[in-house]
Amino acid sequence: MQKNEPSVLPHKVACSDCTLFQLCLPVGMDASDLARLDGIIQRRRPLQRGEFAFRMGEDFHSIYAVRSGSVKTFILTEDGREQVTGFHLPGELLGLDAISGEAHPCTARALETASLCEIPFDQLETLWTVIPALPRQLMRVMGKEILHDQTLLMLMSKSNAEERLAAYLLNLSMRFGRRGYSVREYNLSMSRSDIGNYLGLAVETVSRIFTRFQDEGVLSVQRKYVQLLDMERLKALAGALDHGTAPTAFSCLPAADLG
Repeated sequence: MQKNEPSVLPHKVACSDCTLFQLCLPVGMDASDLARLDGIIQRRRPLQRGEFAFRMGEDFHSIYAVRSGSVKTFILTEDGREQVTGFHLPGELLGLDAISGEAHPCTARALETASLCEIPFDQLETLWTVIPALPRQLMRVMGKEILHDQTLLMLMSKSNAEERLAAYLLNLSMRFGRRGYSVREYNLSMSRSDIGNYLGLAVETVSRIFTRFQDEGVLSVQRKYVQLLDMERLKALAGALDHGTAPTAFSCLPAADLG
């Protein structure tokens, strides 16, 4: 975290009382196990838009669960440009890709006011000896991330610009739906430029496709507020991607040359 990170929030909300707990670590644990896990989680003051959870190259100490808001991860290329590697919503984990290398391979920055739960990894490992389900669940989460990455890379290599954007919008719809929100309308916290960077498209292309989708009655866009008006048409535009396993993010590795 940043050196000027404030102290832990005085009023903690227990994992058992968090509606997102089953999304970030859905482990079947009894009350005592849940209390042990809750005891190591640190909840700090919210990050403001543009603030960092961690930076590329910093030593790895913790994984993070997004509690509210949204976070962008990105790497810096050799010429100093950002390459967006993911957008993370409430209930999703950050920092798993740093476990093997013991340093963060990407940077995480808040797209809007965001609250994170910080889980010190050394303390989490200690709990593994008393909560056997915990490492198994973490492996499941990491396995899903690998599957998500593979699905997105397949999409990026085969789909045209319209298919990529349609699949991305459906992916967001699915993820918001899992959190109990509407699957047909939501706010985009990320910029058109970031979306284009993530999908391997020019920002002008992203804006043009949004306009085309709106003209065709597929969706309605008012600044960052998006309404999906014709889900079946959007699914058809997205092609044959299995949206039940649609990706949440790239791994923090440079994207392939997408042309």
